[in-house]
Amino acid sequence: MIFLQLLISGILIGGVYALISLGLTLIFGVMRIVNFVHGDMLMVAMYLSYWLFTLYSVELYTGLFLVIPVLAALGALIYWGVIRFAIRRSHEASILATIGISIVIQNAALLLWSSDYRSVHNEWATHSLQWGDLRISAPLLIAFIGALLVTGLVFAFLHYTYLGKAIRAASMDRFAAILMGVNPQRIFTVSFAIGTALVGVAGALLSSVYAVHPTLGTQFLLISFVVVVLGGLGSLRGAILGGLLIGVVETVSAYFIGASMKQLVYLLLFLVILIVKPAGLFGKRIPEVNQ
Repeated sequence: MIFLQLLISGILIGGVYALISLGLTLIFGVMRIVNFVHGDMLMVAMYLSYWLFTLYSVELYTGLFLVIPVLAALGALIYWGVIRFAIRRSHEASILATIGISIVIQNAALLLWSSDYRSVHNEWATHSLQWGDLRISAPLLIAFIGALLVTGLVFAFLHYTYLGKAIRAASMDRFAAILMGVNPQRIFTVSFAIGTALVGVAGALLSSVYAVHPTLGTQFLLISFVVVVLGGLGSLRGAILGGLLIGVVETVSAYFIGASMKQLVYLLLFLVILIVKPAGLFGKRIPEVNQ
């Protein structure tokens, strides 16, 4: 029974990891940049949800309707203000630009809200569902269901809308997409905004699960990078499978070995899989693209 309990808990948290990583792999797949500010956007979304709840009594799941457009707008602003200039130069410039933005956001959060840990204490925060000997965290279950719904909407958008098909075309062959009339700046802006909005949804859903502090994003950024590379750079289905796999491995190893060693276990698994399959589970070689 304990294995079933651990499996369920791992799948639930893995679904949220997949949602966080989905935005990261979408941005990389389209723009070919490694976005180090991704984790900090999660932290910003969690702070936004926290203050909406604390100051205005807006429930977390209602606050999603505000968090999503705010994070999408913030993503578009970051792209137009900094990223679009950096990607014209080199991959190193893009990496340094996102690291710089990350440092600014973390220090701004530290200045505004201090280093205190802040949590949302609503009626769902400590609630759990009982089914025989199994106990399922209600906030984590809601976060998992929300992650599934949002992931389904993203796949539907990418496969059944003109803009979604344009994004997929740009990720496959940017120059061919431009020849077909696709505006690359528009696609980059929308992709960065959607990727940021996705991590914003994850942040809002996790606000009742984790306490937020200015450097929380670094923890989730590491997990996201592992998930994205493990599943295959630019592969959306790889991000989903990688998120679920890391969630299960992390939960099982934390129980049997200890919470302080769980990162070691999934990082070792990560290295083993990359040795066997360097491109990741669903990845393929991505050619270099001149910016």
